[in-house]
Amino acid sequence: MSKLSFPHWLAIAFTVYFAALAVTPVSRTVWIAEVVPVVFVFGALVLTYPLFRFSNTAYALMAVWLFWHTLGGHYTFANVPFDWFNSLLGSERNQFDRIGHFSVGFYAFATTEWMLRRGHCRYVPANIFALLLIMAIAAGYEIVEWWYAVSEGGDAGIEFLGSQGDIWDAQKDMLSDTLGAIVALVLFAFVRPDRTAPAAP
Repeated sequence: MSKLSFPHWLAIAFTVYFAALAVTPVSRTVWIAEVVPVVFVFGALVLTYPLFRFSNTAYALMAVWLFWHTLGGHYTFANVPFDWFNSLLGSERNQFDRIGHFSVGFYAFATTEWMLRRGHCRYVPANIFALLLIMAIAAGYEIVEWWYAVSEGGDAGIEFLGSQGDIWDAQKDMLSDTLGAIVALVLFAFVRPDRTAPAAP
């Protein structure tokens, strides 16, 4: 047990958390659709860990979205109990999903770290690539949401789309992703994990 590192403990905590929230979600149909990307990302991180170990900061940032999105899948994003935060902003809209999109941008940190430590490019191009990658993923996910809402229809489609009546929801979501990426890249500039090799897996 003493040999377990931070990523191991993080993975264990997430697995327990995921299993707990998989029990009686508000909508099983929406839950399945929401956790597909979570399972894919988590599985990819677990499988690639022996090949490439990110810094602890990168894993912590990537975990934010995993935990956040899993909670959103359990309740559906528009219905997560988040009134205390919405009240702080004076918002009648549930802003839980906006923060979820913001946390997607944190993956720009890991992307930049991977590009630099693998020697694929220099610092500035790595940052630009990471930012554009997050923006592309954000746009792609909005298309998936649209497709699912149209094909599934009914309450499940509406809940997965999560627009809550905002006609600019897709644009605001993409902006949130982008702002999250910018914050992550600013943090990267201070931390610079590419200059310090992490511990071996």
